[in-house]
Amino acid sequence: MKPVKQASFFFLFLFIFSFARGQYVQPERNDTTIIMSQLPFDTAAARAALGRGNSTIKGVAFTKPRSGDGSKSWSWKRIYANKAMVTLFPVTPYFLDFLELKKKKQNLQKLRYVYLSNEAYQFRLTAITNSNGEFTFPNMKPGRYYLETTVGQVVSGTVDVYAGHANTNYGNVNYYQQKNYSNDYYDLATKFVEIQKDGEVVEIKLK
Repeated sequence: MKPVKQASFFFLFLFIFSFARGQYVQPERNDTTIIMSQLPFDTAAARAALGRGNSTIKGVAFTKPRSGDGSKSWSWKRIYANKAMVTLFPVTPYFLDFLELKKKKQNLQKLRYVYLSNEAYQFRLTAITNSNGEFTFPNMKPGRYYLETTVGQVVSGTVDVYAGHANTNYGNVNYYQQKNYSNDYYDLATKFVEIQKDGEVVEIKLK
């Protein structure tokens, strides 16, 4: 019986060793680059821009539906931002420089990100859309603002996938089988908005 027990322990050891080797976790990359605007941020101007006024920004946030390959459709149909957060920033020289840096230097594949400073990020307002994508920013002052939100949608369907071929009396025949797919897409909707006079109601499409 001893040899049997020793063999059992040996195979158990091999099993545990093999299982442990399969648990290798790939470490995170440490070559992330963070880029920020070097312009000074005017706290007083941003605080004044977000003070209470008598104007209103009303809008609807949406995007176009996507097809199975991920491309946007030219259909009249809209995908509305349902219960999504819309963020509003006052437009300052610092913020414009941030947007320009983001456009020119951000590269997600190379882990290169452009961020607002913590101080600048604090000076913002948010609103939540309803199921029709509608949102409102009340009590706004005249000025120029930047709005953005993310509109998500799920595209699902079936696609024919090559499953092999066979030689028949009629020649070489390819076989296909249907495969279900479901893809998530997130579109960034942005817009600059300007309130010219106190008490004005500005209506926009955020897309």
